[in-house]
Amino acid sequence: MTTRSKFSATLLLLIVAGAGFIWKFGDQLVLKLMQRQVENTLSNRFMDELPDGLYVYICGAGSPIPDPHRAGPCTAVIAGNNLYTVDAGSGSIRNIGPAGLSAGRTKAVLLTHFHSDHIDALGELSVQRWAGGHRDEPLSVYGPTGVERVVDGFNLAYTQDTRYRIDHHGAHTVIPSGAGLKAHTFAKMGSMGSAVIIEDAGLRITAFTVDHYPIPNAVGYRFDYKGRSVVISGDTSKNANVEAMAAGADLLLHEALSPQLVNLMQAAAKEVGAKHMAQISEDILNYHTTPQQAADIAQAAGVKYLALNHIVPGLPLRYLEKLFIQGSAKHYKGPISITRDGDFFSLPANSGDIHTDSLL
Repeated sequence: MTTRSKFSATLLLLIVAGAGFIWKFGDQLVLKLMQRQVENTLSNRFMDELPDGLYVYICGAGSPIPDPHRAGPCTAVIAGNNLYTVDAGSGSIRNIGPAGLSAGRTKAVLLTHFHSDHIDALGELSVQRWAGGHRDEPLSVYGPTGVERVVDGFNLAYTQDTRYRIDHHGAHTVIPSGAGLKAHTFAKMGSMGSAVIIEDAGLRITAFTVDHYPIPNAVGYRFDYKGRSVVISGDTSKNANVEAMAAGADLLLHEALSPQLVNLMQAAAKEVGAKHMAQISEDILNYHTTPQQAADIAQAAGVKYLALNHIVPGLPLRYLEKLFIQGSAKHYKGPISITRDGDFFSLPANSGDIHTDSLL
């Protein structure tokens, strides 16, 4: 028997033996792996093991348009040991646990505006934080004028659910005072259309106005922590205030819409007689930013890295991402990425490094 034949025979025996092992012990192996996964999720070690710095996790990179790679808008920002969430779109909260993060450690939610795709998972996040974090105070929700109505509505909708869980698990397990949401509004902005809304443990969060007309009071956010900075545009057309607030930022996370691809959607809607969808496709063109315009903003602001999110329309195929971003490199000389759920940006404290990874 040749050396090659001996190797093939040995490999075949190993495969057969491995298959036999799995056949006999497969159930126990799968259960053990599941237990290990649950242990890792509940241990909350991931955040504690991160070097000090500013971190951005994309829990939802999408929009109201279905996309298999992108849940509704949601960005988790970690500064030191504190976790903040910007918006809470549909399906996004279910991306937090599998990444090794814990919704139970959410310190506050920051809403950019009140379109349904940015708020519809608030209730889920509230319950996960309350039950998973053994909290004794409601989840703080910051937002522009109108945030009180959103919070009151969710609290009312979840009143019965809250009672059921307390009755079932007991007040020692799910503390009654920790249920629900608490609104914090920032109605007054300075002359530059911005206001510092949170200063805590070296972190400064600044809210700033953007242009999402006819939606009033839409905002973006800037995070500054130990020499690192991240700017999240929120939903907006191309806006000078975003450029001003992003000046010198390490990472700009900017919404983006491709007119070319949206026009294709409009043409398809007209072709099948869906006039209402054709009209909606036309309407959304005037209150979002194109990838090329976002690149112009990043270049003018001197941003180190541009990441596009709130992707419109959905991009189910990788090749569509190439068309989506086409020509943007002529407008911005730095790195550009189209975010997907699971993307993770690491900005170590007092450094110039930006590392990218995926946690899903």
